[in-house]
Amino acid sequence: MTPHDTPFLAPPEGYGGFDAARAVVVPFPYQGGVSYGLGTADAPQAVLEASQQVEFYDEELDGEPYKIGIATIAAPPIPDDARQMLALLERTTDELLDQGKFPLIVGGDHSISSAPMRSVFKKYSDMGVIQFDAHADLRETFDDSPLSHACVMARAREMTPYTLQLGIRSMDVEEARLIRREKLAVATMRHLRQGLFDLPAALTALPENVFVTVDVDVFDWNVIASTGTPEPGGMGWYEALDLLKTIFHTKNVVGCDVVELSYRPHDANSPYAVAKLIHKMIGYKFAALIPPA
Repeated sequence: MTPHDTPFLAPPEGYGGFDAARAVVVPFPYQGGVSYGLGTADAPQAVLEASQQVEFYDEELDGEPYKIGIATIAAPPIPDDARQMLALLERTTDELLDQGKFPLIVGGDHSISSAPMRSVFKKYSDMGVIQFDAHADLRETFDDSPLSHACVMARAREMTPYTLQLGIRSMDVEEARLIRREKLAVATMRHLRQGLFDLPAALTALPENVFVTVDVDVFDWNVIASTGTPEPGGMGWYEALDLLKTIFHTKNVVGCDVVELSYRPHDANSPYAVAKLIHKMIGYKFAALIPPA
């Protein structure tokens, strides 16, 4: 696979090569599934550039996650057709999993997520999906497309009945009825903030292997402001990190994506926050292998 000209973190020589890397960052600048604000096509490059300002040292882990090996591959030419796009990303994820890599895809809009989910499901048939998001994304179709970013969890549930949705605070009435009818594990921000959701029980109900998809609109605007479908009242930085740390420590996270950042030239904070988030997720995944400082 071709290395990217702007590697995530820009790790020192010997730590960014593909062969020795445990984690591989995959920028995937697709925005064909959006329905409101644009900018997701330019987001992966903005995140990679911002990542080179992130400190190598993680004070929580007391170590430098890059030492487990983090490679970044160049995005291939991405088709405009949604099904061809998904097939391409699925093949890319297949290759990474076959080589024992931990894939972390940087979008792009949320419609891309069903491709790595499908790839992971082929390898781990007992897979669950954990979604961080402001929106339920359970619509069968949206804007006459079943591949819209508003449908990604409907597509996920065609692969597995084991899903957990965190931070939700926007849905339509049909999604609300579906959640009640099928008793889906959905924690709204109100549930989380008021202690009305049993997270340990929800995690116990999931299989050991999970894919984590993070739509950055799950965050409050003071953390990440630039996203295509913003919603007020989102997660704080440490709220999200506490949840992610718990997930990574209790489940075998076999792949991740971070999607729906919208690049806006006046906002340098949001891409940096996404880069820092990816750094934390890689650190949580490989915490046991990171040499102490």
